[in-house]
Amino acid sequence: MSLGATENDSASEIHIPAEIDWHMLDKSKFFFLGAALFSGVSAALYPVVVLKTRQQVSPTQISSLKLSFSILHHEGVRGFYRGFGTSLMGTIPARALYMTALEVTKSSVGTATVRLGFSDTQATAIANAAAGLSSAMAAQLVWTPIDVVSQRLMVQGCNNSKDIIPSLNSGGYRNGIDAFRKILHADGPRGLYRGFGISILTYAPSNAVWWASYSVAHRLVWGGIAGSTNKKEESSVYGGRCGYRPDSKAMVAVQGLCAVMASGVSAMITMPLDTIKTRMQVLDGEQNGRTQPLTVTQTVKNLVKEGGFAACFRGLGPRWVSMSISATTMITTYEFLKRLSTKSRESFSS
Repeated sequence: MSLGATENDSASEIHIPAEIDWHMLDKSKFFFLGAALFSGVSAALYPVVVLKTRQQVSPTQISSLKLSFSILHHEGVRGFYRGFGTSLMGTIPARALYMTALEVTKSSVGTATVRLGFSDTQATAIANAAAGLSSAMAAQLVWTPIDVVSQRLMVQGCNNSKDIIPSLNSGGYRNGIDAFRKILHADGPRGLYRGFGISILTYAPSNAVWWASYSVAHRLVWGGIAGSTNKKEESSVYGGRCGYRPDSKAMVAVQGLCAVMASGVSAMITMPLDTIKTRMQVLDGEQNGRTQPLTVTQTVKNLVKEGGFAACFRGLGPRWVSMSISATTMITTYEFLKRLSTKSRESFSS
């Protein structure tokens, strides 16, 4: 099944390039080009992730602008890229797992839902939600240890920036390898997978919501454009119905708009879980004079004590911006990557 290749009802006059399925891709080219393209995207967005992380672990509300100036003044530009090397190392295998699970699930579930009698619109939404769920779960196997290490490196400069964070797990890490070794020595493998459960509970629904919202928004936007185009054609002197063929700029604009819409829905729904996850991975608690990892219950109690339920939404602005920019670049880069990696007709037919 080629999801999104057919547009019914009002969108029937819009000729959008057909969806490229998993079996149509040259896998080696897909993964090689994907690693290069998404590494560039990660580098561009990393400073926003640092801001979000520091806001989430801060005991008081601090604006993004004030925090940015503080990091720049006390740590320089390098402060915005703490832990980036570690994060980049994990991005490549995590993205490979993510993209594989995404495409395989989307193709298989999409075909199955159509056979069960669902409409193309419903099949697309269900397939995208299932693909988002499975891809997030697969990626977290690699991403959680990388997340734990990189986030601790991100907040390590907080005390230098005078953004004092109590119970901070800053063990004087020299780099990612040093942090990995010290966490493994102190807490064992469990320390590297701290917050794995809450990460799955955060990213799996977040991805499912994002991909389902994106597919719905995609059809709604193109449906609106189709309705507007049809009205113009009906009021035209010539009145022809040749249909609308969007150029590459229109395609990118629609993809970007839908990505921002989907990011807003996903960020709002899953923000409290993301804040709890970040705190569990970065902060420690004390019990009977001993330092130990925070539990979900302790983390929620601390957040509510610090600022009520609103404290769970600290960093929402940077997260929405980060998700929107990341999603826009991801979806446009991803579609571009798939078209670059498509097999030739000869190899596809063989």
